[in-house]
Amino acid sequence: MRVRTKHATERNPAMKLSNRIRRWNQAIHRDLGYFFSAMTIIYAISGIALNHIKEWDPNYHITHREVQVRSGIEHDGFDRTAALTMLEEFGEEGNYKKHYFPDESTLKIFLDGGSLTVDTPSGSGILEHARRRAVFFEVNYLHYNTPRQLWTWFSDIFAGALVVLAISGLFILKGSKGITGRGAWLTAAGFLIPAIFLILYL
Repeated sequence: MRVRTKHATERNPAMKLSNRIRRWNQAIHRDLGYFFSAMTIIYAISGIALNHIKEWDPNYHITHREVQVRSGIEHDGFDRTAALTMLEEFGEEGNYKKHYFPDESTLKIFLDGGSLTVDTPSGSGILEHARRRAVFFEVNYLHYNTPRQLWTWFSDIFAGALVVLAISGLFILKGSKGITGRGAWLTAAGFLIPAIFLILYL
């Protein structure tokens, strides 16, 4: 009876090294995936929102309301007190910030979270309110790199990590479902789609 004293991989240094590299690759892919899962979600949500910026405001939900104030407002004598009196009718006096006349027939009153624009001859106006969109405002704030320089550096690290995740992910599986089999076709298709768009629209 033959006794096997060593596993095949222990007798084959190249295979042993290959398995060690594969284990390291899997560990790196796994841990980076866990660590940057929040960043991936942040940039994915904000990316979708910013893709449709022509169709909607991704940061604010804006509402407009038609209102009527006294007609014939004159530039001279219209001060803060007059503006507050006008705003009392709509319960906005506590939100007053400042006002000015962009032209002879328009009064603009800036509010905390909105504005009131009035056609002075007729007294017709538009009361506008802007409210932050939950979640979208916060993730877009981060996506714009609005925070301090440290956030920009962290974002750069995240971008580099995405490259590592993409490359390490190619070698997670072996065999027919890995990069030498089915994975090769899927990878090629993933490269082909952006290439087609570049050819068609660049």
